[in-house]
Amino acid sequence: MKSIDSVAKPFLKWAGGKRQLIPQLTKLLPNKLYEKDFIYIEPFVGGGAMLFFMLQRFPNIKKVIINDINKKLTDAYRIIKDDAEGLVLMLTNLENEYNNLKVEDSRKEFYLNQRERFNEANLDLLEMTALLIFLNRTCFNGLYRENSKGKFNVPFGRYSNPTICNADVLYADSELLNKYEIEILTGDFSNTAQYTDEDRISFFYFDPPYRPLSATSSFKSFVKEDFDDDSQRELSNFCRQLALKENVLWMLSNSDCSSKNPKDTFFEELYKGFDIQRVFASRSVNANASKRGRLTELLIRNYKL
Repeated sequence: MKSIDSVAKPFLKWAGGKRQLIPQLTKLLPNKLYEKDFIYIEPFVGGGAMLFFMLQRFPNIKKVIINDINKKLTDAYRIIKDDAEGLVLMLTNLENEYNNLKVEDSRKEFYLNQRERFNEANLDLLEMTALLIFLNRTCFNGLYRENSKGKFNVPFGRYSNPTICNADVLYADSELLNKYEIEILTGDFSNTAQYTDEDRISFFYFDPPYRPLSATSSFKSFVKEDFDDDSQRELSNFCRQLALKENVLWMLSNSDCSSKNPKDTFFEELYKGFDIQRVFASRSVNANASKRGRLTELLIRNYKL
């Protein structure tokens, strides 16, 4: 039987996910994390690639705080932590029902019916999480996108035999989440500041919605609320306030706008005085295949190695 350290990984495909970037992030982690107990805080948890990596890599984490504005996503983490068995059972039923449909039009109709149900307001959290994972595995390109009314609106994807229920991953994720003292928050990133501790290192990893490289590269994906330039400025101010606190270290990822337009030094100006490095990242979740591939991203830190 495989250990949870080799099986646990993100349970969703997620635009901007950090699995491909983990080796480069690892090289830039603070040395202090290898020496002392610390609190791990992730204000934009998203698909959780960095979260699961940190939980596997650092047994000296004493407390974990994860947050996201997407309530369906944070509720999914709660269900995976507390009721993985019920989730696996429900997903298995969905997978069997879907795969027993051999005609694409029938699968599409089934998908659209589940999407409509997912957008209802009265689902219990277990069914909502099962539908979230089902839609993620069967929708176009694994995207999560909401319209202005907060409704999931990604069209049907054409997959011949999608894995809808990966029980090994769900059980491993659940076991890993239960190894730690963890708080799962839903709301604005600024709510996480209260969880720092003067007597212990707090390490924040920020992976906010990326600033688009061009007017056409943003699909307003995750939730109905935009994360615009004013939001980026608010986040920068939040990071500056954290940097004033003793024992608070942070790393932030975002798009490298100046690589597309040398005159667009938005982040260089916003985070002036902090360490800014460029790293290569692969993007595989994009509606336009020509825009997938390797490009540079920014990693910004308030500490030196």
